[in-house]
Amino acid sequence: MSNWIEHVIWWHVYPLGFVGAEREAGACAGIVHRLDHLVRWLDYAVEFGASGILLGPIFASSSHGYDTTDHLLIDRRLGDNADFDALVAAARCRGLRIILDGVFNHFGRESPRFQRAVAAGPQSPEAAWFRLTWPPDGKEPDCVTFEGHHQLVTLNHDEPAVVDYVIRVMNHWLDRGADGRLDAAYAVPRQFWQRVLPAVRARHTDAFIFGEVIHGDYAGFVDETGVDAVTQYELWKAIWSALNDRNFHELAWALGRHNAMIDRFVPQTFIGNHDVTRIASQLLDERHVSHALVILMTCGGTPSIYAGDEQAFRGIKERRAEGDDAIRPAFPVTPAELAPFGWPIYRLHQELIGLRRKHPWLYRAKSRVIELRNTDLVFEAFDEGNRLWVALNLADAAVVRTIESGVDRLAGAATVHRAGGRTELTLPPHGWAILG
Repeated sequence: MSNWIEHVIWWHVYPLGFVGAEREAGACAGIVHRLDHLVRWLDYAVEFGASGILLGPIFASSSHGYDTTDHLLIDRRLGDNADFDALVAAARCRGLRIILDGVFNHFGRESPRFQRAVAAGPQSPEAAWFRLTWPPDGKEPDCVTFEGHHQLVTLNHDEPAVVDYVIRVMNHWLDRGADGRLDAAYAVPRQFWQRVLPAVRARHTDAFIFGEVIHGDYAGFVDETGVDAVTQYELWKAIWSALNDRNFHELAWALGRHNAMIDRFVPQTFIGNHDVTRIASQLLDERHVSHALVILMTCGGTPSIYAGDEQAFRGIKERRAEGDDAIRPAFPVTPAELAPFGWPIYRLHQELIGLRRKHPWLYRAKSRVIELRNTDLVFEAFDEGNRLWVALNLADAAVVRTIESGVDRLAGAATVHRAGGRTELTLPPHGWAILG
């Protein structure tokens, strides 16, 4: 893997929602060329500091994109291969990388390959692609599904043809200019990735491939599969939970765990994505949205910003059918049509991403807690000889803290007084500061 990843800030887009596509592919009579809608937002992404676009699923599917019917076709609600090539070209001329979301744990039940497997019977070559149990009466077989979702039919990852297929699909899109995210990577046997990824990397040495892993032994998963990184859900949860509970001890514990990961690999970090309640809705006090962003931008990792979070979009994920709609809205034709109240948080993103770019070593930074109380925290972000200090206050009163070094305020609202090689800082109520 090249060192380009050390400088990336991803803008995470869920394409079907972003372009306002139909809920069901069957409602779309033909190909609708909508990827150019995203092209019109690329300058906006560059202007707030993104250097890559992390796309949700764009392959042919029946509904939400994760019930893939053909991994080698663009979803007709988005466009076709020519539209994808135009998106990659538009991104490249702006210096933006592109990540695609590879769904390789399962197919959608309506995929032609699954339908052929069922029709051809248990002895057919394609039946071996799935984990099927055939009844004696010749009716449709029972099949293993992804987390109980009837429409998501799990692949048989022990089948050599499935290995070859995933290698072919990954190489196809990497050849066309993409990099890769592995959806539900945790659900796939780890030895499968051991067979797939070396073959892909032999052809694409520059690729960055990371897996969606929600919980468990992140470092062990990286070691045993060969992915470059995994999604850091543990830190995501600790950030909003600590802010809501006014309990920075939880965050301090998670930062210690995060340090151990940095020793082994650099995680993909976030405070929002297409699967979770938006950070502005998740937090009980909207003043703490800035605190969450400060933590994200000063911790080691490859950060992503979920499209709309940079404008403080609201949206609550619900555990029901169509419960993701609120967090996956359509975007207007151009950024000029956005509501005015979101631009202050957009400008904060610009400021903090700019600060991170001035300190690229933050990619591998670890965190050392200096002072810790339930409602205020001072920690040092460091890597080798580089250091920044981060101070956060959740209390309704100002707090005064001391840093045993002469530092200046780089961002935030603290009052700083330097004396004798030490720095005294005063954080206002619900304030924060970055110093260096």
